[in-house]
Amino acid sequence: MTDSTVLFDAPGPRGRRLIAIGNVVGVLVVVGGLAVVVRAFAENGQLDGALWSPLLTADAWKNFYLPGLVSTLEAAAASIALALLFGLVFGLGRLASSRWVRAASGTVVEFFRAVPVLLMMIFFSLFFAYNGVFQSQYIPFFAVVVSLMLYNGSVIAELVRSGVHNLPRGQREAGLAIGLTTGQSLRTVEVPQALSAMLPALLSQLVVALKDSALGYAIGYTELLQQSRRLGAAHGNILQSLLVAAVIFVIVNYTLTTLAQRVRRRRRHHHADGGEPGAAGGIVGATPPPIPAPAR
Repeated sequence: MTDSTVLFDAPGPRGRRLIAIGNVVGVLVVVGGLAVVVRAFAENGQLDGALWSPLLTADAWKNFYLPGLVSTLEAAAASIALALLFGLVFGLGRLASSRWVRAASGTVVEFFRAVPVLLMMIFFSLFFAYNGVFQSQYIPFFAVVVSLMLYNGSVIAELVRSGVHNLPRGQREAGLAIGLTTGQSLRTVEVPQALSAMLPALLSQLVVALKDSALGYAIGYTELLQQSRRLGAAHGNILQSLLVAAVIFVIVNYTLTTLAQRVRRRRRHHHADGGEPGAAGGIVGATPPPIPAPAR
């Protein structure tokens, strides 16, 4: 069984033609919209070389764009690493046999999924400042990381829960048959397989964390958006500087999205070839029982 969807039939020749026509029309609409925007820029003098040339200097990239990009990547990487730990803990909590543990884990997950990330960043920046948890220069970074960790960790917890629920029931039954408890089967058999299936979604969640890190601008975190605004304010070309930052975001996010798609295709082909652990009902890490000797 492959990952290909069975919810709808593959389009026939007529359907493929309609899809191709729709794609062409969509491309023409986008190109036309870009042409209108470029024309408006030209009419208002926003394409003048004097506005763009300061953005192509070594100083702009060395002191603004690259440091801002590094700060963005640092916050995204730290938050997604902590979010993985948070998601595993509370994802397992939502799958626990105890009703109270499931209820407490579900409350935490649903709460942090519902609270806006920007609101959490403002709250934690004020909380850290009032209580002296960190030195003032580190408060924006930790406020961004903690907020992104809580939100993305809650999403990952849901991915863990849904990934385990989507596994064949035979996985747990086989684990129980060889003497594992429910918790042991969950930790050593089901969650490892769910994490393998979740890998493309986890990479996609990294894209979300990378984009949301730009909200740190509101609390003074010097990420890419903040540095771009500073550069634009210094040269009087904020619009142009932000457009360059947007292009950088698009390139980085496109790279991560492409990586996630390649991982998904590779896993799908590996699964179709029978190489996926547990694809045939086996248990990851389980030792098969010995074959009894024939009776004499």
